[in-house]
Amino acid sequence: MHPRSLVSPGTALVVVSLAVASSASDIISLTASSFDTVVPSESLILLRFCTPWSSHCKALTPHYEQAATLLKAYNIKIADVDCVEEPDLCEVHQARGYPYMLDQSLPAVSEITAANHAEFQQQAAHNKKAVAIAYLSSPTGPPADAFGAVAQKLRDSSYLFGLSTDDDAIAAAGVTPPAIVAYRSFDDPKTPCPLPVSRATAAELEEWITGLSVPLIAELGAENYHSYAISPKYLASLFLDPSDPQKDARLEAMRPVARKYRSRVNFVWIDAVEFREHARALNLKDAKWPAFVIQDFGRQQRTYALDQRVDITPASVEDWVRQLLEGQLDPPLKSAPIPEAQDGPVFTLVGQQFDEIVFDDSKDVFLALYTTWCGHCKRMHAAWDALGAKYAALTDRITIAKMEMAANELPASAPFRVAGFPTIKFKRAGTRTFIDYARPRTLEDFVAFVEEHAANSLAPVVPAGAEGGQIRLGVER
Repeated sequence: MHPRSLVSPGTALVVVSLAVASSASDIISLTASSFDTVVPSESLILLRFCTPWSSHCKALTPHYEQAATLLKAYNIKIADVDCVEEPDLCEVHQARGYPYMLDQSLPAVSEITAANHAEFQQQAAHNKKAVAIAYLSSPTGPPADAFGAVAQKLRDSSYLFGLSTDDDAIAAAGVTPPAIVAYRSFDDPKTPCPLPVSRATAAELEEWITGLSVPLIAELGAENYHSYAISPKYLASLFLDPSDPQKDARLEAMRPVARKYRSRVNFVWIDAVEFREHARALNLKDAKWPAFVIQDFGRQQRTYALDQRVDITPASVEDWVRQLLEGQLDPPLKSAPIPEAQDGPVFTLVGQQFDEIVFDDSKDVFLALYTTWCGHCKRMHAAWDALGAKYAALTDRITIAKMEMAANELPASAPFRVAGFPTIKFKRAGTRTFIDYARPRTLEDFVAFVEEHAANSLAPVVPAGAEGGQIRLGVER
């Protein structure tokens, strides 16, 4: 069960009804003294106000126990308050009948005291990003407003925010107000904010906090690739053999370089054995590790691979990064060879032909950008071929094309970027504007899109067995 299917992070759902948990369960039993310590330190907690005699409570108990066990893996706590033992606490929360439900939101910024300071810090061990605490002389003193605005904006993004004016908590943190400290489970576990805190704006604080949420050198894999691909920063990848006894030492040696350029470059390391084909796609042709490459995910989507004959050291990597940032690198466009013949129903496009074919003003162009490993691409292959066959007699008016993106790059002239596969674009004849295709990937839907957007007059030729364009090929299930 995924926790987001229940409630949004940052919300405490107070479920008023129900039954007393056994001492061996994963449900926390709260008292009046522990309530104000436990609840404010949690970004998400499920609470149950209960009585041991309620039949409705007893019936729900097995399900509540199961939920507590399942959500434990996501660091979401489930708790009970016994309204027989804690009548005043139940009265405060208006638990006067059973079952009774109350939805209560926690503040974006939790109040931190000496009692909950250490526990709140330790949430960083379970939190994916960062825990930030502002230590101030007054709860309204600067930058309380800016800090609160950032907390409100990021509250659903696995960040936790706290504010303390407690002298003992401030002393335990070892800071002088005003100060902000970020706590993490990786890299530097305790990082003071380097900004002039009293004058810091919300934008400055947000940039600092979100920057700390990315490890200095993370391992790149399928689960985090997208977050790096959509970042405005360059992505610098160090390919390593995980069995290399020097792997950890190599990563440690690169940390000063990564720290120096982290404002403009994200550094990661990649398992070169598992992702050998990805290395090939980035122009690393030899199975020689370590290897280093930088990707620009901006509009040009260029790849800058360090010559594999060069030893990969902190000095060589820093020099390569510096040259890139100073505009000294201009790698050739990655392109497969131009095909000697176009034998298939669809035009096979390569990078070096992009401008010539796609920007031919006399023709409408329908282009699919794909990879051989993409499952969606494989499923639409038959429909795309059928589309090419449908317009085979009209190649003087329309080009149905495909370009494999592991072997080719988009030139700087392309006014779009590829964020996923397949990416399908339509360009009307006589224009330089590309229209996104986001409909079902079937022959009839492709044809309808062409007829809707084409600038040229088209009289499609229907292949045998596909009269009216009604066959459904490559249907997305």
